Amino acid sequence: MNTETPSAGDLLVRIGGIVFLVGAVATVVTVAPLFLGTEPFPAPAYFVCMLMGLGFVIAAAGVLRSAAAERRAAKPAAGEVPSA
Repeated sequence: MNTETPSAGDLLVRIGGIVFLVGAVATVVTVAPLFLGTEPFPAPAYFVCMLMGLGFVIAAAGVLRSAAAERRAAKPAAGEVPSA
C-alpha cells in the first residue's frame, strides 16, 4: 500500500497515461490493415489516434503542475536561514 500523499498533478498524469494508451492501441489497430492488405478503416478512425498526442500533453501538464507545486512549497524553506 502506498502511504505517500498524492501531489497536485498526479491525477492529470494518470489520466494522460490512460488517454495515451487508448491512442496507442487505436494507432496499432488502425495501421494493422495497411500491413495485412485488408480494407483500411474510414478517416474518423484515424482521428482516434490523435488521443496519443493529447494524452502526452495532459500528462506533461500534470508533471509541470506537480513541479510548480513543489517549487512553491520549497520556496519558503529556502528563505529561512539556519540558526547556529
